[in-house]
Amino acid sequence: MPLRVLVWRLVIAVLALAPQLALAHGATPQKVVETIEIAAPPEKVWAIVGNFQDMDWMPGVVKTEGRGGVTPETATRRLTLSSGATMDERLVQYDEASMSLRYLIEHVDINVLPVGNLSATLKVAASDGGSRVEWKSRFYRAFPGGNPPEQFTDEIAVQAVSSLFKAGLLALKAKAERE
Repeated sequence: MPLRVLVWRLVIAVLALAPQLALAHGATPQKVVETIEIAAPPEKVWAIVGNFQDMDWMPGVVKTEGRGGVTPETATRRLTLSSGATMDERLVQYDEASMSLRYLIEHVDINVLPVGNLSATLKVAASDGGSRVEWKSRFYRAFPGGNPPEQFTDEIAVQAVSSLFKAGLLALKAKAERE
């Protein structure tokens, strides 16, 4: 068989496999950004958000145990949820002047939050006499391989994080505006 025919057969075989190869890829990074306007001064909102050791404003959190204050790479917290599950987080950046903090989730049951390697940033800024809070994250779905079970798809992970952030921001708004 001529070399040219072999090369064409190889090209056709590779192209025929391309759809399966595309479907077999692993998890890709996902992002969620949620914002809210709060009718309270930024300093008041930051006093709530900037206390890394206290998440009493977050729905579903019944207890926060922390150590290390707000010192990056030292500060940690364990959130106990109303379901009894826990979430362990570590502060990696803290900037009081710009009212911003970034943390990593080091451990969470994937049946509670179906993500892995989540890094999130909370930032408070002045906005029209009040505050604007942005909560953004980058993460992967909990199932890192190709063809995840339906409860661990990218879409489910994004929906879970988005719902969590929206609920948290609404609760933060309620707390900041009533106090």
